[in-house]
Amino acid sequence: MDLRDSKSRLILIVVALGAALVIAVASCSGSGGDSDGGGDAANGDTAQASGGTGDSDGGEQDDHASGEDEPDDTGSGEVLAQSTGEDNITLTFTRAEREAGGFLTVEGTLHNGSGSKWGTATWAGSERELVGNDFSMAGATLTAREEGKRYLILRDTSGRCLCTGFGLLVDAGDTVTWFAQFPEPDPATSEVDFQIGQMPPVTLPLR
Repeated sequence: MDLRDSKSRLILIVVALGAALVIAVASCSGSGGDSDGGGDAANGDTAQASGGTGDSDGGEQDDHASGEDEPDDTGSGEVLAQSTGEDNITLTFTRAEREAGGFLTVEGTLHNGSGSKWGTATWAGSERELVGNDFSMAGATLTAREEGKRYLILRDTSGRCLCTGFGLLVDAGDTVTWFAQFPEPDPATSEVDFQIGQMPPVTLPLR
């Protein structure tokens, strides 16, 4: 009787231990699955963060690209030459170009740096026909040294120059635009000397 009881107890202990072992193994397996799942979630967050960083970098590149496409407005045109004289008056030349029809157009700006209103009728030149143009670019001339020729301003049949008339005076500190048109020099001529009034002459490349 005692032997049977001992065997029964032994069997119960073995069964209990086996059940405990099965539960322990199942618990370990379940825990391992949770750990793996947590790892996947962590990896997913990292990938998303990297993707966000990539988007940020892409945004910075887009901004930089758009910056490169912005127009450059630091200047108002190419400056070919400048001449300063006569009471601190500055002529800036931005264009000297041949036009269809056999004439040459010169353009630029006049800046009055004299500190007071300024104007002079002598810029109309000494030709009797041009005297009525008063303060203007009428007295401007071009000298083509390669040809040994001097070109005078073009004018209409009434003697009005094909050029800018400034009116009576240019206010102190003001900058105004001007143009003057001349007969076109020979095709082989690459540059001309521009002169008006008592301003120092300047050499202009032709286009």
